[in-house]
Amino acid sequence: MSKVQITLSAIALLTILAATALAKDITVRGKLQKTVETGGWLIVTDKQKYLILNARKFQDEKWFKEGSAVEATGETKEVMTIFMEGTPFEVHSLRPLAENESATASADGTRLTRVMVIGDSMVRAQPDTAAVSLSVVTQKKGALEAQQENASKTDAVIRALKAAAGANAEIKTGGYSLQPQRVYREGQPTVITGFEARNTVTVSLSDLSRVGTIIDAAAQAGVNDVGGIEFTLRQDRPARDRALGEATREAISKAQVIAQALNGKVTRIVEVQEQGFQPPRPLEYERTTAMANVAATPIIVGSIDITSRVQLVAEIEL
Repeated sequence: MSKVQITLSAIALLTILAATALAKDITVRGKLQKTVETGGWLIVTDKQKYLILNARKFQDEKWFKEGSAVEATGETKEVMTIFMEGTPFEVHSLRPLAENESATASADGTRLTRVMVIGDSMVRAQPDTAAVSLSVVTQKKGALEAQQENASKTDAVIRALKAAAGANAEIKTGGYSLQPQRVYREGQPTVITGFEARNTVTVSLSDLSRVGTIIDAAAQAGVNDVGGIEFTLRQDRPARDRALGEATREAISKAQVIAQALNGKVTRIVEVQEQGFQPPRPLEYERTTAMANVAATPIIVGSIDITSRVQLVAEIEL
């Protein structure tokens, strides 16, 4: 054998040994998916796809089907396929993952898992608008009589409200009804005994110090049913944004605490969903149908609570 042949043989041997030394099994976790190539299968992870070169070896297994979560150990190959969908991957071992095995692994062996957390927040804001619902209720034997008396009283109420509420207040009709009053007796026809007329007026104002005065003025003018008071914010977006931001930060903080407990770190946020904005509850004023000229009505305006909730899915590297 010539020296040239010996040298070439040595080089080939060294190449084979080097390739063997560089060949290193990796473990990947993902889901089985059919590929565009006939009879081809992929393992799809979060970061890439692996084309199983020897899928027939495992296709008789009952769990080998599309969508199954699996763990595969093998090595990547530098081979050409028809469509080159995914990294060619010769699998040495393949097993299904149990339902509680949520961790995944990347090609470099890094183990990953996902956690879902919820962040809640509550922001307190000072209301700047009040809406008062006031009704005049009239009951009479005849429909026309009830309607006319109610109209006269409502007109007096509106005049009193305009004087008490100020120029910037908004006064509008909130509802109107004229209904018969019926008496039901077992075994007898229903009897109409009279009629009830109801005219509801809503007053919206920004001067909250006038709310008690408005109720007193309306009662003196003829209102005999106070439906309620609702304190709100005309521009609630800043408070809502603040609540949403705090809920998001709380969710991220929870994910980081879980990651630290697992001796890992949060690598990315996979998904964020706002669970909904909880509007503030209105302050209810007790309804009454017999309001007399007594002491002034005290109304204490407190803060309103705006809540937000965020659901977040974070990926943790273990």
